[in-house]
Amino acid sequence: MDGKKLPTFKNERRAQPAALKGLTGINAAKKPDVETQTSMGWEVNQMINKIRSDRSAFTLVEIMIVVAIIGLLAALAVPGFVKARKQSQGRRILNDCRQQDAAVDQWALETGQTDGNTINTTGAQTYLKTTWKSLDLLSNSYTVNTVGTGQITISTATKSSLAGVGIDWGPY
Repeated sequence: MDGKKLPTFKNERRAQPAALKGLTGINAAKKPDVETQTSMGWEVNQMINKIRSDRSAFTLVEIMIVVAIIGLLAALAVPGFVKARKQSQGRRILNDCRQQDAAVDQWALETGQTDGNTINTTGAQTYLKTTWKSLDLLSNSYTVNTVGTGQITISTATKSSLAGVGIDWGPY
């Protein structure tokens, strides 16, 4: 044979070592002689060495390549997350401004205000589901003008800090 072990089946008996052949009863329970112990020890050592030599591990170069790939992916992903965050902030500020503008419009219609009158933010707040926001998400204040076009404007500091992310500020 070429050193490969053949499979054993349930009913097949394994051959006993030469030192154990012919032993029955009390003698069979005794330890095998020194020659058998030595050959068994050699086989165990050979099996342990084979197990140790079969272990494989990652080399330092392979680990460095994986770390470099992860770093490259992170470097590509972080700017996208930053842009998405800025877009989200800009949309939130713009939505808040639109809601407040709509509340001022409703207040002006209900109370009969004409263009150029001063805006009562407390009266307009009753047309909002939330409280009146005097500061935007970036802690810059909204400018409240008179009734008519351009009633509420977003500060230029907010617009400049969120520039380049594709927000159309429109009339605000």
